[in-house]
Amino acid sequence: MQDRAAKTRRQLIRSAAELFDRGGFAGSSIGQICALARVSQGALHFHFGNKQALGEAVESTAAEILLCVTGQVPAQHPEPLQLLVDTSHTLAEWVTCDPVLRAGFGLAHDASWHSGVSLWQHWRDWVRGLLALARRQGGLAPGVDLDDAVSAITAVMAGLEGLERDPARAWSARSVTPFWRLVLPQLAAEAARGGIDVAGSPSSATGEPSSERWRFDDGSAPHECAAMPDAQLCCMPYEDHREMSGSAS
Repeated sequence: MQDRAAKTRRQLIRSAAELFDRGGFAGSSIGQICALARVSQGALHFHFGNKQALGEAVESTAAEILLCVTGQVPAQHPEPLQLLVDTSHTLAEWVTCDPVLRAGFGLAHDASWHSGVSLWQHWRDWVRGLLALARRQGGLAPGVDLDDAVSAITAVMAGLEGLERDPARAWSARSVTPFWRLVLPQLAAEAARGGIDVAGSPSSATGEPSSERWRFDDGSAPHECAAMPDAQLCCMPYEDHREMSGSAS
């Protein structure tokens, strides 16, 4: 019973995310969400008071996933610009395979949605912190304006994320690499340029998060999602699994 309650909650969040991603918050009804999740409306209202509360759960879950992708800005790092490149590739892969994270970004520019959470603001703050670290360590080219750099990197990543909503396009690593190939000569100090792999360093190739908290139902990591049946995908942290273990569906 307890496991079923946790599974129902996860499935409602995932189903809502899929519908928000396709048709926006206003265009997704409670009936559609319940039908996709294969649960009753009573079950939805047991876990979430209304659609707004469910939307907030989607967004907060997406925010936790994003934090898991980026981690906190480190106090020091041997190659902060390589970390920025690697994380952008990881984020691209996660958005491609994770409907909850994709919906979280989508809600940020959905005119029918209002909340105090902004995934893009988290990304901006993280990029700014990493660029500031690179500057302190002498890794930025002279004259680079942090505001301009943060805005450009965020705008391009947002544009690539938007392409994922077009079924004919996918913002995979193939899209991210040309961006860094173009930008890094202007961004990185000359001494640092040669050591940066614009395609992502080997350590980032698996798309591993900076935390072990996030896993799908079978225990695999999100970068493995392409090989998994769609019904097995899950985007809830282990802490929420334990929290919900005392509830009934």
